[in-house]
Amino acid sequence: MDLEEQTLRYYIKVFSFTLFFILLFLFIYAYNILNKNIELKHNPLSIDKGESLEEIIIKNINNHSLLDINIVKSYLKINNLVRSNFIHYGDYNVPKNSSYLDLINIISKPSNLLTKITIIEGWSQKKLNLELSKYFKDYYPIPYADIIADTYYFEKNSDYNLFIEQIKRNKTSYFKKHKNNKLFNNFNQSQIMIMGSLLEKEALDNDDKRLVSSVIFNRLKKDMKLQIDATVIYSITNGNYDLGRKLLLSDLKIDHPFNTYIYKGLPPSPISYVGKKTLDILFMNNKNDFLFYFFNYSLNKHIFSKTYKEHINKLNEYRK
Repeated sequence: MDLEEQTLRYYIKVFSFTLFFILLFLFIYAYNILNKNIELKHNPLSIDKGESLEEIIIKNINNHSLLDINIVKSYLKINNLVRSNFIHYGDYNVPKNSSYLDLINIISKPSNLLTKITIIEGWSQKKLNLELSKYFKDYYPIPYADIIADTYYFEKNSDYNLFIEQIKRNKTSYFKKHKNNKLFNNFNQSQIMIMGSLLEKEALDNDDKRLVSSVIFNRLKKDMKLQIDATVIYSITNGNYDLGRKLLLSDLKIDHPFNTYIYKGLPPSPISYVGKKTLDILFMNNKNDFLFYFFNYSLNKHIFSKTYKEHINKLNEYRK
């Protein structure tokens, strides 16, 4: 082996060792950068649609360098060769002492920060529309019969139609659990939702709902008019405002399809949103012999009777 060849091998060895140590140094440096704790400017952080990783780091992380950005970007590109990770937009809660690796793992998934809407049983469509307008720009009214009043969680900036599908599935799942209930021998799902809405607007509490529900069952069975005041109020207001006064005798004579003092049977559709607890009460199929009731303002409760004569006697006694 001549001197020239020995020299060449020597330089190749030196170059190889040098390259190895340079790559080792870069690997260790990149590892430290990716795993060091980042300092967020604000938390939760918000990622807009179409934002790049570089823009996200500049906007949300303190004390970053151009080298940091390039290392993180390179890691994401290399990682995407193995598994496809793309950045989602939305709001994210990033735990304290998180690293760049933690950040990439978090923002490569749907938003982990959920917003909630609580739909109150007995709410009008107007009230729900007001609540929906706080979270969705493209919202549209939801019919009373389509959903059950409940608390629903969703990602901020999520699609409104996906939200609607979610809450409709909740109703489907609920009724599926009760598909073998005896109540379905006499009523369908739509009628149960209507009865539920009557209880929400007419009754005071769960105990009162049990009694009023039995009156509804008994009157429907006897083909009697339901004569529920809440349907008269709905006939006047259409659920758009509070009546703000007691009903007059003339109100009971309003010719409106929802007025159960005029028309027999259930109203054409629900008059409010219905909660699960109220539907549970209906599925209990409470039974008693009550056919009449009135509201006693002195006692702040409904007074129930089995016969018309008993009802009139109690009503006269109350009026005195």
